[in-house]
Amino acid sequence: MSYQIQSPAQTGSRPISHGSYGGPNEMSMPNPKEQTLMWQQGSYLGDSGIHSGATTQAPSLSGKEEDLDNDQVMFDWDQAGFGTGFTQEQVDEMNQQLNQTRSQRVRAAMFPETLEEGIEIPSTQFDTAQPTAVQRLSEPSQMLKHAVVNLINYQDDADLATRAIPELIKLLNDEDQVVVSQAAMMVHQLSKKEASRHAIMNSPQMVAALVRAMSNSNDLETTRCAAGTLHNLSHHRQGLLSIFKSGGIPALVKLLSSPVESVLFYAITTLHNLLLHQEGSKMAVRLAGGLQKMVALLQRNNVKFLAIVTDCLQILAYGNQESKLIILASQGPVELVRIMRSYTYEKLLWTTSRVLKVLSVCSSNKPAIVEAGGMQALSMHLGHQSQRLVQNCLWTLRNLSDAATKDQMDGLLSQLVQLLSSNDINVVTCAAGIISNLTCNNQRSKVTVCQVGGVEALVHTVIQAGDREEITEPAICALRHLTSRHLESEMAQNAVRLNGGLQIIVKLLHPPSRWPLIKAVIGLIRNLALCPANHAPLREHGAIPRLVQLLIRSYQDTQRQRSSVASNGSQPAYPDGVRMEEIVEGTVGALHILAREVHNRAIIRSLSIIPIFVQLLYNEIENIQRVAAGVLCELATDKEGAEMIEQEGATAPLTELLHSHNDGVEIGRASCRERV
Repeated sequence: MSYQIQSPAQTGSRPISHGSYGGPNEMSMPNPKEQTLMWQQGSYLGDSGIHSGATTQAPSLSGKEEDLDNDQVMFDWDQAGFGTGFTQEQVDEMNQQLNQTRSQRVRAAMFPETLEEGIEIPSTQFDTAQPTAVQRLSEPSQMLKHAVVNLINYQDDADLATRAIPELIKLLNDEDQVVVSQAAMMVHQLSKKEASRHAIMNSPQMVAALVRAMSNSNDLETTRCAAGTLHNLSHHRQGLLSIFKSGGIPALVKLLSSPVESVLFYAITTLHNLLLHQEGSKMAVRLAGGLQKMVALLQRNNVKFLAIVTDCLQILAYGNQESKLIILASQGPVELVRIMRSYTYEKLLWTTSRVLKVLSVCSSNKPAIVEAGGMQALSMHLGHQSQRLVQNCLWTLRNLSDAATKDQMDGLLSQLVQLLSSNDINVVTCAAGIISNLTCNNQRSKVTVCQVGGVEALVHTVIQAGDREEITEPAICALRHLTSRHLESEMAQNAVRLNGGLQIIVKLLHPPSRWPLIKAVIGLIRNLALCPANHAPLREHGAIPRLVQLLIRSYQDTQRQRSSVASNGSQPAYPDGVRMEEIVEGTVGALHILAREVHNRAIIRSLSIIPIFVQLLYNEIENIQRVAAGVLCELATDKEGAEMIEQEGATAPLTELLHSHNDGVEIGRASCRERV
């Protein structure tokens, strides 16, 4: 093949040779004037290989042809053979064939199903990587065609349903049960298509007829088709409203006793959709006796079915005390605990744990769940991969744990100590709360937690929590329980100090801590002071001055409250639910134990707090009298303290109150009076 240079005047008029270039004599050269004109114009229809001096390249030293990929090679389209020659007649025939088959190529792309079999359509695609314009049109054309077909079918379905509905309503109300059954089957089929489904749900008469047929028929097939239709309608808000207004809920609740699996499925899923999305459905289900029937269904063994039932129970019980009591009366807690013990399907365990969480805040359900083994059943899933399941189990355990203080929970306590190291704040919060509740007045639980490293874990938790009181308060309460009245308490008192807990504990006596946390910290410091080795560190961290400050503040608050009650008769307000008398008793009790050490007594004397101790001897609360007498007794050990107590006139009240009904008060005052 040869690329021929032609002047503009010659283009298109000169025949093109398809042979090879044989020599200079075969190439027609323009005259010198034409050559000069070509050089001046600097543009050609073909690549001469010369162009201009600016782009002239040296010959290849290798003797091979240079890479011409970037060259703009232009040639006549009729040279498609690249060396294979075609006559003009052949070219014209090819063009005519392409023109004749153009419509067929377009139809093959857009409507391939309309072509007859066996017809071959020539392709105009020369490069497989580059589709032709017709090929690019094919996919959107097919999409458009399908959309049009769907639109036509949708309209046909809607028109058909609209015309058929009046007749179907009559058939559904027919006295012949066979006719009713056939009509119900037809409506069920129509409800499977979107257009006709909308037509059905927009006809209140049709929905009412379905509900009547479902309620009154003894034919299982009629009931199944009617329930299936309502199930299909329940996926749309308009459908839910139509079912609700047509009185469908009592009829669906009645079907929860059906022996047919498919009817049960249709009924419970439709009720579930109503409870989720239709206002007023909850009350309607309760009034229809749905709770009792749903609890009875918990004995079935289909896990997916049970997951829907338990979710319905959770929706009905949440925020409704009457529903919780109905579930309890129907033996719901026993069945729910059995499910938690028996199944592994995550969604069912999650939905069941949600019901138990709602019931666990009910004072009547709580002991029933614990008695049924709920604590042990819930603890089985604390290592589950599902975070939502673990979280719900922990919240439920926390709610139940204050009612399970008499049970043995060794395994659960060990798990909870491990969970304190979790990175999830909610998990740590729940774990600390459960440990706090289970160790309250339970010596076995206290010993167990101490033996599995619970003290160290709790101290670390307090340090890590910072100002998060939802964690620090239950953790401090748990440490308070662990540091008193059991065989390992002394070890726990030392462990708090050895794990660097004293400084952070004293720091929690200061703002921004609220009164519930401060009260717990005061109690913990009192227990820690029982260990002589803790006295010096507590003193160094400033525990004594802060306790005195809190005592003065709380004592003044009690005085103001007493005056307010006397003058106005109003009830005192308790900040964050904490009575200031509790703070007074706690701080004096802690100072009483700390006053056993000589250096601590010197600090207490220097803070001018003895007058308040003396005033507290007259307090109407005997426990406050007892701790006040106790701290005065310790302070009277030193000569300076005894003199200060005598100067405050404490001898008279001590003598007057010597005979007390409280043995601790009597012993404390007698000892103090003797020392003074």
